[in-house]
Amino acid sequence: MNLIDKLICEIDHGLRTVAARLPAARQSPADAVPQEAQDQADDGETLRLMRVNHCGELCAQALYRGQAMVARSARIRDVLERAADEERDHLSWCRQRIEELGGQPSLLNPAWYAASFCLGVASGVAGDKWSMGFLVETERQVEQHLEGHLSRLPQGDVRSRAILEAMVTDEIAHGNAGEANGAATLPLAIKGAMKLTSQAMTRSTYWV
Repeated sequence: MNLIDKLICEIDHGLRTVAARLPAARQSPADAVPQEAQDQADDGETLRLMRVNHCGELCAQALYRGQAMVARSARIRDVLERAADEERDHLSWCRQRIEELGGQPSLLNPAWYAASFCLGVASGVAGDKWSMGFLVETERQVEQHLEGHLSRLPQGDVRSRAILEAMVTDEIAHGNAGEANGAATLPLAIKGAMKLTSQAMTRSTYWV
């Protein structure tokens, strides 16, 4: 498959990812937890947090698919595609929880997906070691972000907590895979830029 065909396939995948409810390969961790009563204020805060988490997983999937499209090594491509597949599970779990709370994903998702995919292609063109470096740094920042949200969730919201805890486990595994496959250490300036971009995504999708 040539690059143009790959790009067409990725555009199709991106549209379906943003607009449709993609099925998860794994059952949501929340399914094993009974729905507990929450007051309306708690539901509202949880909804906003889960909307942010959903967009974060959308961005991670777009980044990895962009990197995989231009990866030089089949082994690196496999690492990235497996990580993207698990991020798709996270997307499904978060969306299910958002809809349980009576909400919808962020209206900004298409823009954030496109930006993340372009970043993935750019980092992938730089080389496989840089793709792995971006994967490792992305997962570290996502892990910190999820830990922060776990501390902010209402104590009674065991369903959302089960989802985020399972996501943390996956993110750690993705980061470890990147390190095991020759990840380069990103310059501090790039790490800082990634953090600032993440903060912009978080603040915008919290409300929209």
